[in-house]
Amino acid sequence: MLATIALLTMMTAGRVGADQAPAASAPDIEGIWNYSTLTPLERPAEFAGKEFLTPKEAADFTKQVLERTNMDRRDGSADADVARAYNDAWYDRGTRVATVYGKVRTSLVIDPPDGHLPALTADGQRRAAERAQARRDHPADGPEDRSLAERCLSFNAGPPMLPGPYNNFVQILQFRDHVVIANEMIHDARVVPLDGRPHRASSIRTWQGDSVGRWEGATLVVDTVNFTDKTAFRGANERLHLVERFTRADARTLLYEFTVDDPASFTKPWTVALPMTKSSDQIYEYACHEGNYALPDILRGARAQEQSGRR
Repeated sequence: MLATIALLTMMTAGRVGADQAPAASAPDIEGIWNYSTLTPLERPAEFAGKEFLTPKEAADFTKQVLERTNMDRRDGSADADVARAYNDAWYDRGTRVATVYGKVRTSLVIDPPDGHLPALTADGQRRAAERAQARRDHPADGPEDRSLAERCLSFNAGPPMLPGPYNNFVQILQFRDHVVIANEMIHDARVVPLDGRPHRASSIRTWQGDSVGRWEGATLVVDTVNFTDKTAFRGANERLHLVERFTRADARTLLYEFTVDDPASFTKPWTVALPMTKSSDQIYEYACHEGNYALPDILRGARAQEQSGRR
């Protein structure tokens, strides 16, 4: 976190020099953007074959989702109440469905046209089954057996970015030769070069991959490769090729699109469109594990189960 703060402070301070200013021809995408939405990633069964919603359908769906996800309701058993965990005030899923170029979408997935992720390949299915079996056989031998999200290391912030239950904000800092994409979730920051450099060698792999960017007219295109097999985004592996597109649609909207291309994992590429809204809010530190006793308790519980012979 300190490294990220130092980096952002240094780069922001450097904006006073003309050599750091964005190119005059580059569209302005800088600012804090909110990408919360009630629209699901994949199209609900009730909207099968229907790509867009009418205003009334959108209003009815919004009401249903807000009622269904209200964590303060008391309409179930005591177990259901405990399972809802946090009070609703802690969530920030948004209050609207996604509108792209004036049309209310039924899913964030825009390709394939049916609004669903394509099927996994045979190899993708095998890897998914192996991961599931490993979770069953070794659920908590050590902290590394728990997910990156549960360990507060990586989730939703991407790349690619997808909305979650809260912290759906991203700050974009724009310079002549770089763009910084700083997420509130997990406070990750990507420094994306725009100077035409190639990707680094494939032997150097990171959870967020290696991103390079370029302008295509009014759109910032960010091309990312060299992931590891740790993130496994929606079943993808380290050969994932991700292309993100940021387009300033109007004064208050930044259209974020990404295409997942991983022939080893998916039978075809797939694309998401997620509108982001300009915000006057601030980005705050996401202290995911501050005072968190869940992970030690999970490991402690696993040791107790082993001693009792229940595992």
